[in-house]
Amino acid sequence: MNFKVRAYGRTELAQMYCPNLQPESAFRKLCRWISLEPELSRRLLKNGKMPPVRSFTPAEVKLIVERLGEP
Repeated sequence: MNFKVRAYGRTELAQMYCPNLQPESAFRKLCRWISLEPELSRRLLKNGKMPPVRSFTPAEVKLIVERLGEP
């Protein structure tokens, strides 16, 4: 799969990381992974975003992928 950095809905991105989970469970898991990465959490907060959010901007997706890897 070729992952493309673009804006993603929160559950859309979460389900890419956790395709076998229900949407809300996948989102909770993604939030947990983000919370375990202090630098990622700090940078997302600096941009004014932190879960729960409705969507991630391309810049936020790039930050997430840099820390967690491609889904």
